[in-house]
Amino acid sequence: MGEAWYFDYNDIMKSITHFDLKTLVTPRPGFHKGQNGRLCIIGGSHLFHAASIWALEVASRIVDLVHYSSVPENNAIVMEVKKQFRDGIVIPREEIGTYIEEDDCVLIGPGMVRDQETETLTHRLLTAYPKKQWVIDAGALQMLHLADIPRNAILTPHHGEFTTLWQKALSLKQIILRPEATDEEKAGAFARQYHCIVLLKGEQDIACSSDGMCQMLEGGNEGMTKGGTGDVLAGLIAALVCKNDPLKATLAGSVINKQAGDALYTSVGPFFNASDLASQIPKTMKALLF
Repeated sequence: MGEAWYFDYNDIMKSITHFDLKTLVTPRPGFHKGQNGRLCIIGGSHLFHAASIWALEVASRIVDLVHYSSVPENNAIVMEVKKQFRDGIVIPREEIGTYIEEDDCVLIGPGMVRDQETETLTHRLLTAYPKKQWVIDAGALQMLHLADIPRNAILTPHHGEFTTLWQKALSLKQIILRPEATDEEKAGAFARQYHCIVLLKGEQDIACSSDGMCQMLEGGNEGMTKGGTGDVLAGLIAALVCKNDPLKATLAGSVINKQAGDALYTSVGPFFNASDLASQIPKTMKALLF
């Protein structure tokens, strides 16, 4: 990664240029099968079954083709519910590489646990396919080697996961920042140092581009603290980045996810779950984009 950089608050906290959601690339008349994106989702574990399936549920509504790979138990579950998504292919992990080659983006991490298997798989794939567009989430984030982060990868940590990433960077002496630095400063410094995009999830999402510029994204409600809503967001961003600029996909994913949660809050209050959110997102996208 080279020498550590020294950051100044004013250099980090700049406004990212406003973008119009309607400029997102979405399915259009005349498009053919495959032109709306191909996504590979790698996730799940013997302990967590639903997380990667929530990501799959939302992504399969946006892109043309999803390659889904998990542990055998999860692959079997998805095979049973395959009728719920279009053009999906369930693949064993030993065949992942063949499918990654043809996909526009790879999402890794939802439902993966913090163990040696996750660390080994994440390291192997990120280093084997560094030029692919990656979205790194959950378990893969927690076991990530910072040197493996591909350029323009999208990292989607919550505050606990980001603390782990930050401590790793400090231990490597690759970022030097004053101890009282804010979350915005840290996220911007990290994104700039590792040439990636960071979406720090929270009551306010903080989206930082690879040049260290950050933007606060408002919205959302207490219903979105439910388990699985972050997996839905990861699937949404991964689907959008198949055909869009990584920063634009990240910003749009956060905005759409929050507005979908707010739409649910209007009808049922905080009493909704991740499956409800995944189902609401297409309705919110239609309202915002068309």
